[in-house]
Amino acid sequence: MQRGEVWWAEFDEPRPVVLLSGDEVRGCRAMQVVTPAGVDIGGLGVEVAVGAAEGLPFEGVLRFAFPRPGFTPCTWLTTVTRDDLIEQAGVLSSAKLGAIDDALRLGGQEQEWTPSTAARLTEIRDALRLGGLK
Repeated sequence: MQRGEVWWAEFDEPRPVVLLSGDEVRGCRAMQVVTPAGVDIGGLGVEVAVGAAEGLPFEGVLRFAFPRPGFTPCTWLTTVTRDDLIEQAGVLSSAKLGAIDDALRLGGQEQEWTPSTAARLTEIRDALRLGGLK
């Protein structure tokens, strides 16, 4: 289990994850691959695309939300053990790992909450309610 490997992991059903650390003793820090937001999430977070080039049968993203005061973003970070992993799908390129490192740094920094960011969050929330996001 090495950093940058893409695995299928067993949660409630098999889901792809990217290993962000390689500690087999305590479990590996991993991030679940999710469907792209389908809208501009600028100011709220950043997505790093993963897909066929990384051994997956679909195009997905690793989504990193920006923290804000009084706001707890949903996170797809988790810890997996060797027992959770089903099958290795592929490995990320060094360029993709660099993009993930950049996104992790950005996700660890509190961002300014502007009126345009608040409006964008409201727009995304309304689209979710109406089933407009894929």
